[in-house]
Amino acid sequence: MIVGMTSVPKHKVVRTPEFREVHYSEDRWELLRKLRRDSTELMEKLVACGFNPIVHGSIARGDVSPDSDIDIVIPYTVRPYEVELCLELSNLKPTSKYIVQATPTSTPKAYIELDPKGLKNISFPLEDLSPREYEFYLFGGLLNLKDLIRGVRVPGVNKQLILIIPRDYGHDELPVIGYEGYVARIVKVALETVKERVEVLSRRDEFGRTGVYLKYVLRPDETFDEALRTLIKSKKTLKRV
Repeated sequence: MIVGMTSVPKHKVVRTPEFREVHYSEDRWELLRKLRRDSTELMEKLVACGFNPIVHGSIARGDVSPDSDIDIVIPYTVRPYEVELCLELSNLKPTSKYIVQATPTSTPKAYIELDPKGLKNISFPLEDLSPREYEFYLFGGLLNLKDLIRGVRVPGVNKQLILIIPRDYGHDELPVIGYEGYVARIVKVALETVKERVEVLSRRDEFGRTGVYLKYVLRPDETFDEALRTLIKSKKTLKRV
């Protein structure tokens, strides 16, 4: 057993020709432990400031690789300046700040990168997330700080549309396409959410990353409030924020 990595939900997997068991090496377990320690440290600083963050993606699932990023999300609206003040008081200096709106109808989100390579970032929505948008995080796998410290790992889907089911030896893999209903039950989201993510990620795989509707990189001295005022003048879809 790997200390701190033993709290794994019990899920029965559909045994298909595409099913695969993946056994982790000690190096991979050590990488997961390190990324989780770094995530815990960052989340604890946000919690100390009164926020309730989650960690999203491979760190929550466990299927990390050397290029895995730490993706910390505050999944509700906050005052951007309070997040920035929290980071300043925690001696964390942003390397980049930007606003992203994936589509004209998507909720715009603020991103603060804390690593020159973009491997450590904090994000939060600039208006309330819709239930479907919150399910996108569940689809990929998410954990709160308490479960992260407990060593919990959760099932979720990676960017290659592979369902990852954590196991004590590593994880099991199953493709999402063709098993959408099963995936929805495992990751606990609506079937429509799974189908939407399949469509979006398949399109990216076929045509490459075509970008997002809007990405605005803030100047070093620019606040998120100032950036929003600038964007609202040219993007009518942001006027509801």
